[in-house]
Amino acid sequence: MESLTLDEVLNAVSGNLLVKGTDEVYSDVTTDSRKVTKDSIFFALKGTKFDGNEFAEDVSNKGAGACIVDEIKFDKNSLNKNTSIIKVKDAKCALQNLAKYYRSRLNVKVIGVTGSTGKTSTKDVIAALLSSKYKVFKTIGNFNNDLGLPLMIFKIDNSFDIAVLEMGMSHFNEIHFLCSIAKPDMAVITNIGISHIEYLKTRENILKAKLEITDFFDKSNVLSINGDNDLLKNYSSSKFKVIKIGTNKNFDYSADNIKIGESSVSFDIYEKGKVAFKNFKVNVIGKHNVTNILLAVSCARQLGLSYDDMALGADNLSKTSMRLEITKKNGITFINDSYNASPDSMKAAIDVMHNAEGKRRIAVLGTMRELGDFSFKAHFDVGKYAKDNGIDLLISIGEFSGAYKKGFGEDGFMEFKDNDSVSDFLKKNLKENDIILFKASRLLKFENIVNYLKENL
Repeated sequence: MESLTLDEVLNAVSGNLLVKGTDEVYSDVTTDSRKVTKDSIFFALKGTKFDGNEFAEDVSNKGAGACIVDEIKFDKNSLNKNTSIIKVKDAKCALQNLAKYYRSRLNVKVIGVTGSTGKTSTKDVIAALLSSKYKVFKTIGNFNNDLGLPLMIFKIDNSFDIAVLEMGMSHFNEIHFLCSIAKPDMAVITNIGISHIEYLKTRENILKAKLEITDFFDKSNVLSINGDNDLLKNYSSSKFKVIKIGTNKNFDYSADNIKIGESSVSFDIYEKGKVAFKNFKVNVIGKHNVTNILLAVSCARQLGLSYDDMALGADNLSKTSMRLEITKKNGITFINDSYNASPDSMKAAIDVMHNAEGKRRIAVLGTMRELGDFSFKAHFDVGKYAKDNGIDLLISIGEFSGAYKKGFGEDGFMEFKDNDSVSDFLKKNLKENDIILFKASRLLKFENIVNYLKENL
């Protein structure tokens, strides 16, 4: 993080200085009282189980340079002399406003990444391809909302050339707000599916919400989109440059001769319909990642990288945990994709499983959330897709188990009430050469089943 002065902070957050400490220059921002260090700014946020305002004295005595509060719950006489206390109307809004100001000081190109599925994988690949030529920051984990993104902004400094920032949403105006802070120079939309359709009602509305990523664009900006997606294939704009990728050679970048390995994807890249690079290989799994890679290629080309540069960068790929992680224990292959779930990502994970080497294929699937009226049909369709694509045993937990069962059929279907029951069953029944997939919305914490089995088999 680049340093900020007390005056800069006060102006950015429109704050009232209640207590002036001796420290007036800050080099870190945190909302976690446990992570406060000397010269850091602590934002006292309110949560469902805590109130950061109650930690003002604690963080002061840990050395915080400034504490930004929206309620007074401290004794001035108990503060460390170095700590300034700034009172604002809303600490979270203050954090966002400071992030917006801080972004304006950065001489860094920002690439915003959104889409119904594939955001994190695409972010990871973009960062990898660019890494051979540039110093690249990327969103850590899934910090892609109105709190997470500002915190990511503060982790960037001017030693970076490029920041790849993931942007999530579930309602209108959320991505618009994130972009008002991050001000992306380039953007990527991976696809338009039905994630969050419970709130937005139609896929067309989801498209509108995702396109908010271009709300601050002009002729100098570039949007890369997945032309294989039905709602994106005909999209165009006169306000900024649009690049389309996919499997159609009429697109700006396309793929042919696709080869899906157990631990990698390779294909020939076509640029403007002509072969540009043969056998481009990236160590990610699943055919769905072909379009994610092409989106990364489109960004890299706009930033001046050659295909040799990108091939070199691909070797630096660092993937986010619990996103199609494949590990083996005692001859059993575990596919842990338990970070989140949507119909498209469920089917993509089943495709990966279908191509893996093994005998019996077991899928442990849980609820896909925020699908509203589409929920039953979406779970039914995934169950049918699992049956049609070689899944031998489908194990389900959650309220839509009946929909999975109807799609999959009774033969080879099992329903359990909780994670512990699934863990006990699998511990007793898994065999060598089994392949087992874990996939559900984050709330179900399927990674606990994976960890239990790895420790006890």
